[in-house]
Amino acid sequence: MPFGGGNKCGCCQKTVYFAEEVQCEGRSFHRSCFLCMVCRKNLDSTTVAVHENEIYCKSCYGKKYGPKGYGYGAGAGTLSMDKGESLGIKPEEASEHRPTNNPNPSKLAQRFGGSDKCPRCGKAVYAAEKVIGAGNSWHKMCFRCANCGKGLESTTLADKDGEIYCKGCYAKNFGPKGFGYGQGAGALAHAQ
Repeated sequence: MPFGGGNKCGCCQKTVYFAEEVQCEGRSFHRSCFLCMVCRKNLDSTTVAVHENEIYCKSCYGKKYGPKGYGYGAGAGTLSMDKGESLGIKPEEASEHRPTNNPNPSKLAQRFGGSDKCPRCGKAVYAAEKVIGAGNSWHKMCFRCANCGKGLESTTLADKDGEIYCKGCYAKNFGPKGFGYGQGAGALAHAQ
């Protein structure tokens, strides 16, 4: 312990006395300084994540340093629109949704055993990014509803004429119409 009564705080560099000390990774902090570097939430031993000399809550740490991409959501049943700008992450600009323009794989790829072609963008689909649906191979980013652009899974997929749709858009566009076929429980609609 240095002269002056206590260790120096890892955040504010002032003396930390025993009664207010929190230790993490061999460093001392004031309780009031033991905060996430991004969201400023109070931390404790169960919520702290350390990267080099910086401390984060597990949520901010995961957003900044965790895996990125398709399939790495925030948890079961959650939807987060946070793209990480506050963490210094530059989000990828999503290209405009384009309907399928190439329903058949190329003859060259079939003849020489090359990779499949994505029906949506027409580019080669390799095994690491392949999703199979409606009898075709798709890129994960192209495996979206042709109408609304919503990301699809095998359980939320409906196809018609080589195009893929979410179940909601499929029902609206191709499902039964008329009296009694409304949008919700007990809803009645009259379609002309």
